Amino acid sequence: MSPISRRQFLVGGAVAGTGLVVAFYWPNGRSHETGEHEFAPNAYLRIAPDGKVTIVVARSEMGQGVRTSLPMILADELDANWSDIAIQQAGASTLFGDQSTGGSASVRTTWDPMRQAGAAAREMLIAAAAQRWSVPVAECTTDKGFVLHPASRRRESYGELVERAAKLPIPKEPKLKDSSQYKLIGTPIPRLDTPSKTNGTAEYGIDFRVPGMKYAFLARCPVIGGKAVSFDDQESRKVPGVVNAVKVGDYAVAMAADSVFGAIEGRKALKVSWDEGPNKALETEAVFDVLRKAANDKGVSLQTVGDVSKVKGRRLEAIYETPMLAHAPMEPENCFAHFLGSTCEIWAPTQVPQDVRDSVATAVGLKPEDVHVNVTLMGGGFGRRLEHDYAVEAALVSKAINAPVKVMWTREDDMRFSVYRPPSVHQLSAVLDGHGSPAAYTHRLISPTISGQKGYPIEGGVDPDLKDEAAFLYPVPNLSNKYIAPQCAVPLGWLRSVYAAQVAFANESFIDELAHAAGKDPLEYRLRLLAEDKEISYFDTKWQTARLRGVLKLVAEKSEWDKPLPAGRFRGVAAYGCFGTYAAEVVEITIKDGDPNVERIVVAVDCGQVINPNILDQQLHSAVIFGLSAALRGQITIEHGQVQQANFNTYPILRNNEVPAIEGYFVPSHEAPTGIGEPPVPPIAPALCNAIFVATKKRIRKLPILNA
Repeated sequence: MSPISRRQFLVGGAVAGTGLVVAFYWPNGRSHETGEHEFAPNAYLRIAPDGKVTIVVARSEMGQGVRTSLPMILADELDANWSDIAIQQAGASTLFGDQSTGGSASVRTTWDPMRQAGAAAREMLIAAAAQRWSVPVAECTTDKGFVLHPASRRRESYGELVERAAKLPIPKEPKLKDSSQYKLIGTPIPRLDTPSKTNGTAEYGIDFRVPGMKYAFLARCPVIGGKAVSFDDQESRKVPGVVNAVKVGDYAVAMAADSVFGAIEGRKALKVSWDEGPNKALETEAVFDVLRKAANDKGVSLQTVGDVSKVKGRRLEAIYETPMLAHAPMEPENCFAHFLGSTCEIWAPTQVPQDVRDSVATAVGLKPEDVHVNVTLMGGGFGRRLEHDYAVEAALVSKAINAPVKVMWTREDDMRFSVYRPPSVHQLSAVLDGHGSPAAYTHRLISPTISGQKGYPIEGGVDPDLKDEAAFLYPVPNLSNKYIAPQCAVPLGWLRSVYAAQVAFANESFIDELAHAAGKDPLEYRLRLLAEDKEISYFDTKWQTARLRGVLKLVAEKSEWDKPLPAGRFRGVAAYGCFGTYAAEVVEITIKDGDPNVERIVVAVDCGQVINPNILDQQLHSAVIFGLSAALRGQITIEHGQVQQANFNTYPILRNNEVPAIEGYFVPSHEAPTGIGEPPVPPIAPALCNAIFVATKKRIRKLPILNA
């Protein structure tokens, strides 16, 4: 999940029809003077004469609630009536800056622009009313879609004022509300997309269809990196409804048919000659052997304090490992494409509509502006839909068969032919002082670079994702935090919390080891390390020890850490900071038939200003279930170059009856909002493993737990 940088915010405006439009533009970090027809907005607010307020959402909805939280920000500054709000999903555009949805960045990167949009429109509406009434602007106020003049008891709706307001100059620096004035922000408003999802009218990518559309499934080489040499579709053509079989690039053959059943059956009958390539003997252990052999290579520094080599004393060492993981969204990959010669229409559940546009354009030989990408709802993403392979496939198949087509992946396709979270090995060591605190701490992270494998620039040898995800936030007098990036034959991709989950598992487990070695309570040990208010500089982020200490204290309070547990119950704690957010978790377990049974998880986060507590709580539950599934059973393994997991029977996720009691809490704050989709994931695995150690005295240093 590549970091999304903030861009300079510039206000512009235009008149559209008989309504009021307020538009915004990010000019790549510099001011930009625009003429009447020159500015390119990136977020629209439209107010119609009937009072309907349309807010365009330029981030993708994959269950995280952006179609509600982002409009709430704008609507609050506008003082709109929430019942008047309508949402429009933006497709790929040049008007919105970076539209990527990932890195837990949707709210934090649109917080300022959305507030500016609402505040600017509100000032224009007030000015229009004051002009009409011949009263000072300062005497007017707003409430729920009306401009009010309390002294004369006059009021007019926004709809009645749009024509006059649209003729006024747009404020360059509209005054934003103080947090004490928020009416929507911070309230548990029901999600706008819930009714359509419950009554079946919500349209996901897999639901989209047009008359005469064909369906296609691709046959791929079972060996990683294998290629299609030739194919024989003679038997496939005997299947009713089969239209055509076409080669897609050099790696697959697509079978198109009039129905899903016909395409699947046609693919089964297809005979393909494969070149299995160099990975036909690849095994999981070989993947990890590459990492272990690279452990002594020179690493690049992520953080350095003092000189760890000069510290003498009691030394503890450990090696931790995390496996490759699959995304496994409930909705497998799919995309509708209609190549029309001079244009191409795309309907896709994607986290990166602009990347889809650009990649499809390159693949079919069009200009990016001639590829129209429409964004549907997603049945989960977790980073898988930061890829755009399935969209390119759909466009190529549509061009080849000269028809609208939906390319679909089965669950088995999704599991075996995807991209995966990188494997990792962690070498940790610490030297304890006389009080049992680390006088020196060393972490060597050995894991392939996702961005590097994809050919993106890697400045200074540091994968850009590590700048959001791998900070060590406990102040120690001597610290060495280094990164080594060996090659990997397995295709890699960004998965929810990416490197943060790996690093947190290693660091927070090892900190627990140090606490027990020092004979200290693990929670108190962490709080003592964080006792002083300090600022930890890590690349472009300034982390605050006080805020990490705050979530630890909150989770301690809510989990009643100071009270003894019932007999047979055990607990562990972990805390971590990533994507600008601080999270701490306490996991309570029992042991049943030798395995951990998770009974209760308490989560505390500090993510700045909370937009919607309901959505935050949903995200906390989602993160816990996601992280717990991965910690207990999640792994992708390779035999003879082939991924061994194919469905949820071999890649199990948490079942309903296994979900523990989950309690979520947040630190009240009016700081700028930070990420929330990913930060609660990393502490899960170490907190659980730390609880298992308390129960069994067995230290788990390799995930998943139930295969450790």
